[in-house]
Amino acid sequence: MAIYSVSLVARYLRELLEEDPQLNDLWVAGEVSNLTTSQAGHTYFTLKDATAQLRCVMFRNNNTGGRLLANGSLVVAHARVSFYEQRGEVSVITDAVMPEGTGPLYLELERLKVKLQAEGLFQESRKRPLPPFPKVLGVVTSSTGAALQDIRKVLQSHYPMVEILLAPTMVQGEGSAEGIVAALDALNDDGRPDAIIVARGGGSLEELWPFNEEIVGRAIHASAIPVISGVGHERDVTIADLVADVRAPTPTAAAEMAVPNMVALGAQVAYLKESAWTALSRQLHQQRQGVATLVQRMGRAGPDVDLWRRSVDDLTQDAWSSLNQRLRLHGAELSGLESRVRALDPTAVLARGYAIVEKEGPQETVTSVSQVSDGDSLRITLSDGAVPATAGDTPAAPVRRPRTRPQKVLAGARLL
Repeated sequence: MAIYSVSLVARYLRELLEEDPQLNDLWVAGEVSNLTTSQAGHTYFTLKDATAQLRCVMFRNNNTGGRLLANGSLVVAHARVSFYEQRGEVSVITDAVMPEGTGPLYLELERLKVKLQAEGLFQESRKRPLPPFPKVLGVVTSSTGAALQDIRKVLQSHYPMVEILLAPTMVQGEGSAEGIVAALDALNDDGRPDAIIVARGGGSLEELWPFNEEIVGRAIHASAIPVISGVGHERDVTIADLVADVRAPTPTAAAEMAVPNMVALGAQVAYLKESAWTALSRQLHQQRQGVATLVQRMGRAGPDVDLWRRSVDDLTQDAWSSLNQRLRLHGAELSGLESRVRALDPTAVLARGYAIVEKEGPQETVTSVSQVSDGDSLRITLSDGAVPATAGDTPAAPVRRPRTRPQKVLAGARLL
């Protein structure tokens, strides 16, 4: 006989309950009682009917519709069944609550919302911006529906240069969800669209149901091209709307969001042009004022050029006057020196009738008769030349040179 521990049995029960697919995704209807909220924000309550009850918990971070919980209220809760080992009791973990009487499609929609939201398909951080100036728009809708005509009309009036690439599909009835997925895949395989519009007109929950199918939501999420959802009317919110990068309330609004408005764009360009010119003119005016101010400051801070010219002229005149005076003084000094030099010039003495007598041989100037003997050869230098002579002997033929006036002979010599 095998003996098992309590922990082992409790763990087996928990695994057994959590592995049952039916117990992991079910809707339970009942009356709320024993409602309490812990300090951590988790909600604990009991769902009961006439013959049984279930202990339930709704955690604070996953409590869609939790505001509907009240003692005595009749609700339908989406839950999964588990086993709480520490207390040894079955626990129903609830993540969504709706009023009792809600239809099965609505319940399925809420269940799918909870599931996809938990997987992160609705997160805003993963949604991509639309291209500002698309060249090609893919459209997933019926080729005969009013939605396509509305889209074409808006694109033609707002941005006629955009090309429409239609991926036609049924948008209502059996097989429509698969057709929408195939159309999205075809546009992604083509690669030309800059954005994709998934659209259809309004209708009941049943008519819009293809856009609430899980496969459609996952196909939109997997699209490499940004998707705009324009399904139904503004009050209709589908899984496609929640997963798409941009949600538009109608097909017409989806087309308006997909492209810029040429009229509004032209007005914006004109406004920006005017604003640019205004800003440029203001800046130029300010710069001109700044330059004028700088010129004025430079004029005040700079030298008085006329005054400096006059000062330069005065200094030049003074310099010339001083220079001329010094030149005159130096000229007078030079004249005096010249006179003194001329007075000391031997030729000037000779010009007055004197002569220089020199003995030939060892040249010697004769200054006394005692230096000369008869027969000595002499050289007599006059102001205009020299003549040879012999002391006390027959005179030799003189060398004649023109004379302007008679010459006196120095003592100790006689003219031959």
